[in-house]
Amino acid sequence: MQLLSEHAVRHPAGWFRGSVVLSVLMLVLVGLPVVFPALTAYLNPLHIDTDPENMLAGDEPVRVFHNRMKSEFSMYDMVVVGVVNDARPEGVFNPQSLSDIHALTDYAKTLVWEEGGVRHGVIGADVIAPSTMDNIEQAGLGTVRFEWLMKTPPETPEGAASIAMKAKHIPFLNNTLVSEDGKALALYLPIAFKSDSYTVAEKLRAKIAEIGAKDTYHITGLPIAQDQFGVEMFKQMAISAPLAMLLIFLLMWYFFRHVTLIIAPMIVAMISVILTMGLLVVTGNTVHIMSSMIPIFIMPIAVLDAVHILSDFFDRYPKTKDRTHTLRHVMDELSKPMLFTSLTTCAGFGSLAFTPIPPVQVFGIFIAIGVFLAWLLTVTLVPAYIMLLPARSLEGFGMGEDGAALSPLARLLMRMGPATYRYAKAILLVTVVLGGVAAYGISRITINDNPVKWFEEQHPIRVADAALNKAFAGTYMAYLTLEAPEGAGPVLEEVDLDGLPEQVVTVLKPLLGSPLKDVQETILAAQDAAVSDADWEAWDAVALRLEARQQQQEVFKRPDVLRYLANLQEHMLTTGLVGKSNALPDVVKTVHRELFLGKEDAFHIPDTAAAVAQTLITYQGSHRPQDLWHFVTPDYRKTNLWIQLKSGDNKDMQQLVDAVDAFIADNPPPLALTHQWFGLTYINVIWQQKMVAGMLEAFAGSFVIVLVMMVFLFRSLWWGILSMIPLTVTIALIYGVIGLVGKDYDMPVAVLSALSLGLAVDYAIHFLARSREMVAQYGSWEKAIPAIFGEPSRAIARNVIVIGMGFLPLLAAPLVPYQTVGFFISAILVIAGAASLLLLPALIALFEKTLFKNKKKGN
Repeated sequence: MQLLSEHAVRHPAGWFRGSVVLSVLMLVLVGLPVVFPALTAYLNPLHIDTDPENMLAGDEPVRVFHNRMKSEFSMYDMVVVGVVNDARPEGVFNPQSLSDIHALTDYAKTLVWEEGGVRHGVIGADVIAPSTMDNIEQAGLGTVRFEWLMKTPPETPEGAASIAMKAKHIPFLNNTLVSEDGKALALYLPIAFKSDSYTVAEKLRAKIAEIGAKDTYHITGLPIAQDQFGVEMFKQMAISAPLAMLLIFLLMWYFFRHVTLIIAPMIVAMISVILTMGLLVVTGNTVHIMSSMIPIFIMPIAVLDAVHILSDFFDRYPKTKDRTHTLRHVMDELSKPMLFTSLTTCAGFGSLAFTPIPPVQVFGIFIAIGVFLAWLLTVTLVPAYIMLLPARSLEGFGMGEDGAALSPLARLLMRMGPATYRYAKAILLVTVVLGGVAAYGISRITINDNPVKWFEEQHPIRVADAALNKAFAGTYMAYLTLEAPEGAGPVLEEVDLDGLPEQVVTVLKPLLGSPLKDVQETILAAQDAAVSDADWEAWDAVALRLEARQQQQEVFKRPDVLRYLANLQEHMLTTGLVGKSNALPDVVKTVHRELFLGKEDAFHIPDTAAAVAQTLITYQGSHRPQDLWHFVTPDYRKTNLWIQLKSGDNKDMQQLVDAVDAFIADNPPPLALTHQWFGLTYINVIWQQKMVAGMLEAFAGSFVIVLVMMVFLFRSLWWGILSMIPLTVTIALIYGVIGLVGKDYDMPVAVLSALSLGLAVDYAIHFLARSREMVAQYGSWEKAIPAIFGEPSRAIARNVIVIGMGFLPLLAAPLVPYQTVGFFISAILVIAGAASLLLLPALIALFEKTLFKNKKKGN
């Protein structure tokens, strides 16, 4: 480091020009694919990714299963349009409102486009709306009539009321399409890709404005929230990053009152951000919710070491008036602390590379790269910049011999030093008490997250979420699939061959072990080749036995199995977590009721598999026969339960998972069935669990690494442990407060400990390194205190203020995760700084003999 600084002092122009050229080159590499799209074949363009599903690796089992089930059951992500009218007694079920809804539905089905030969937009065939759904009615005993629920908009209030009544009579539509009070109606628009949601939503909003609807329209759904997050994320980057830069500039101006000089760390911060984000893009990584925060992290960190250099230079230059001599002295004194603080920060963020969350890995790796670049630029560019300044610009620079003592910060620190010596035991006692309170608070922490809550309460996404979950059974979808034991299906040896003619058995024996579908082809061929009625009837007998065996394999046509599913649905309702569920039993019961003249006592599962099969065959005569395959696979060996929750909180989803597991354990199904969850609400639970476990492992691992580095730096186990105490106390206090105030342990909170570890320990490194030097010079801790709480503590305090407040602009971000990170990171860094200046000197005073037992004056 000293060699680099010395070279920069001797050749300042070369270092400065090289840094600027490198930054410009990086900007060109990032910008070229934007200006010239043809270059994307050679250069990686900027990609934005706000999909929480991508918090998990692509080969994560839960994601693989989720995508496989979506394919098997023809499921799509949904854009939900809620229409509410609280002003009229009949709500939205009036001719004008339904006419507007009909027009909007027709328009929504036209929102289809192609990109690169791939179909995008709304899947019209699966749109759920009054004009696209069937009304199921009896048409005489044993007959069912399927008619469009709203083929055309009604012209009279009676016609509108009739539509509401019919919809409520169909379990699938009641409280899903139409609210219980009739005040609201929801449209469900399946989309080909989640990334289509923002375009679809914008076009829908334009159409709603064109229609001039009098009702209140809400557009929501997890895909909408995710795409909107991407838009807001850019606003965050555009607002918070410049604010952070401005705030840091103003703080340094307050401390140093020399604009020309403080431009140096600002240049270091800007170049560090440009190079780091440029590397992120050109290496093909996406900008995710985590990586979007890289600039706001890099900027305060990048000026941290520069503040120490400027602070030391600021205090020493007036005494020598020789910038070369002063810089050499400063860099010699700060080289080891700055190197180790940068290494510990890199270790803290680099540890995130070992978490199981890809976006967090990218964030940690590139912050570590940015910190290293900031260190390299600081030890070269800052000295080079100072050397390039005209001599006259340094006239009157610095605070003079006594000026520092006159500043409010200096006066505070000079009083603080002796106080930490006199009241060391009291400080330690207060720390222990606070530690006990923190432990209690940590025990009350609740692990929970919800992507919709990433928006502020007044945001349209949150407003829509609250309104629609109040009106309907729930807008958060989770899916539970139950499956019969895996296998190739029934095989020939499972079919009774006794009593069949010998010539038939002779043909079939070579087919033992073959799937029945293969055997059926042989039987059909044999029947076509039969030379007599007796031969044909013999093969027909085999076909009947095979069909009976095949029906036994269609487990989700069995009445006992369907009743079990219905009981499971009822149990889920009793948990208070589920607003409603839709499943195959609802289809069967609805059709069975209408087959028996619509009598309510016929709303049940038939007693035979044949009767169940009849209801399903009848349903397939509707306008939307494909809907059946959303609930069951064509072989009837796998079924899917649609579950609506009013809350997207992970803790509620986890409680439901536990409740279902307990029900199945206490009430075994009629035959062995495996069950597994999928859907975005469930995926959020899994990545949150991995986030928590991953962050704990990352924090523990980086804590050990940093501790080892501290022991190596100070050549002492005791000094290494001492350096970690302020950080440990700070993390405990912050998480204790989180538990006490009831703040959820969500994604941003989970990453705080690992994010702050490398930063918070920096203060302790500088304080202890300078303290050891001062004690060696003055002979005892008590005598060294005035010197320690002079320039070294002023530099630390300035850094605490600059870097602590440097994250506060995140509070201006329009997204809650950024606000959370901004507030708590600032709190952690400020408290860690205060602990370093209060707790460390108190501990040194109490354990001076142990800590300095090998130290002698002059060493």
